[in-house]
Amino acid sequence: MWLELRDVARHFGSRKALDGLTMRLAQGSIGCLLGPSGCGKTTALRCIAGFEPVDSGEIHARGRLLSGPGFVAAPENRRIGMVFQDYALFPHLTVLANVAFGLHQLPAAARTKRAEEMLATVGLADHRSQYPHQLSGGQQQRVALARALAPEPELVLLDEPFSSLDVELRERLGTEVRAVLKSLNATAILVTHDQQEAFAVADLVGVMRDGRCEQWDSPYELYHRPATRFVADFIGEGVFMAGEMTGPGKVRTELGVMRTHSGENGGANWAAGQHVDLLLRPDDVIHDDASELRAEVCVRAFRGAEFLYTLKLPSGARILSLVPSRHDHAVGEHIGIRIELDHVIAFARDT
Repeated sequence: MWLELRDVARHFGSRKALDGLTMRLAQGSIGCLLGPSGCGKTTALRCIAGFEPVDSGEIHARGRLLSGPGFVAAPENRRIGMVFQDYALFPHLTVLANVAFGLHQLPAAARTKRAEEMLATVGLADHRSQYPHQLSGGQQQRVALARALAPEPELVLLDEPFSSLDVELRERLGTEVRAVLKSLNATAILVTHDQQEAFAVADLVGVMRDGRCEQWDSPYELYHRPATRFVADFIGEGVFMAGEMTGPGKVRTELGVMRTHSGENGGANWAAGQHVDLLLRPDDVIHDDASELRAEVCVRAFRGAEFLYTLKLPSGARILSLVPSRHDHAVGEHIGIRIELDHVIAFARDT
């Protein structure tokens, strides 16, 4: 395993910034620590980089101990490249000189060649003689990535690298950064609070809460098979609908009886009568004029190709539905809907 965190804890006084964090990342994979502010994701990155010690647990890279109680390998000895939130480029150096900065161990000609190769990799070969202030934010971020990759690190850490960019550029640059990392078979960890950014870049995502990783999984599994209610609530959009188990894997709701999947949160082992909350995503609720099941449009959010409708059911419960924008319905109008669920997830209701 390329990188492994084993039950890592880091305390600041009485506050547990990390509380038993465990994760594993294979060579060539891109991982992401995702979560709200204060969940511990940046502290985890700093511990991996060697900027913070750990109070308990261990961090290993390629089988080598990096951090443990009473031991911290120096950051410069970890072969880790870092891409900071503010890029941290040297304003008085050219783009080429910025990328070559960490290559002091190489002869001058080799330094220049390596820096030029990395600029070509990130698509900035023609900007080698410019200075950071002459570049756009996205170009500066790619220079920072090229500089981190130039020394051929064993691991690349990216700390909220796109947070200062606008939404459209963030999405495009995330795709570009993933392509660059994959082309070099680089192992990397991204830290972000933006789930779309996490999904665009990472192979595996860890959803963090209060210093712990609630689920370490692929973006697809996080969305369709969340392991905890917190993950289900944090990832994507959706609502929880009240239901009651009628038998193994079957739950009765206002919208009818639905069969859940056989996993831990599918209700396979729950007895009839168990009260649950069923996760319903907007893409599970299909607009269908022929359906006898009707719901009232309460809120409509235009998204270009789609409307996100908030719909009120006869009981007063509200659900969300993504509907192609050619179906333009006014607030107060009743529309037909049907439910199409491939991955039904339910959680025992907290009484």
